[in-house]
Amino acid sequence: MGQRRFEDLGTPLSDVTFVVIDLETTGGSPTNDRITEVGAVKVRGGECLGTLQTFINPGCAIPPSITVLTGITEAMVIPAPPIEQVLPTLLEFVGDAVVVGHNVRFDTGFLDAALERSGRPRLGNRRVDTCNLARRLVRDEVPNCKLGTLAQRFGLAHQPSHRALDDALATGDLLHVLLERAAGLGVTGLDDLLALPTMAGHAQAAKLGLTAHLPEPRGVPVWQWAWRRVVRGQGHQPAGQGALVLLGRRPSQGRGVASAKPSRSITSAASTRWRPKCARSD
Repeated sequence: MGQRRFEDLGTPLSDVTFVVIDLETTGGSPTNDRITEVGAVKVRGGECLGTLQTFINPGCAIPPSITVLTGITEAMVIPAPPIEQVLPTLLEFVGDAVVVGHNVRFDTGFLDAALERSGRPRLGNRRVDTCNLARRLVRDEVPNCKLGTLAQRFGLAHQPSHRALDDALATGDLLHVLLERAAGLGVTGLDDLLALPTMAGHAQAAKLGLTAHLPEPRGVPVWQWAWRRVVRGQGHQPAGQGALVLLGRRPSQGRGVASAKPSRSITSAASTRWRPKCARSD
């Protein structure tokens, strides 16, 4: 086979908009359990474009074991909107971006179930699973590919906490680490990235292990540098009960509450507050 042309490589990864999604739920079944929290992070070219976070009223009890794991109590979700009221804002935030998740089928499974219950079509976005990418690219460097293990191994700027936005931010950090590794295989386009987890028979698959010790400029990967430059040093606290927090738009003068003018109208039954990029609400 001859050398591939540039136009055959697909959209350059630096031009791809990714939306990293993480959900907290009452259990593991999209059919029987419900969403309690949504966190999402939008990134492109290593830059954080904004985040979204809200509690969700699941309409059912939260098992004590889930409260122990996540810290989310029924008192925290009772004032929150139901998922049906949040879906329009979430879908607008996602748009046609590539959806990313760690075990992304779990999150999209719950979202698809919620969409179907509200009479909407399932998500049709292309998807990237950082867990599958990690298994392909760094499996021999870690005891397992859990998000917490990978976050500690690579010293990610954000550490997962079983809370939706924290875990989405950590997954976004991990995505950029894995993109840096994939670039060592010549994966610079979206099509190749989507195919990478299943490329066991690919002629270049044997070279995956050679990327583990590639030098990085000034000790920090290029993708991570741009990401961390935006978010490092900015503390964040959980959003208020029932608050839908959209970040990444320029706040208005004064307190920056609701009067900021987004590029498109965003409506929700939840209260909406605007904050600077990648800084969660107080």
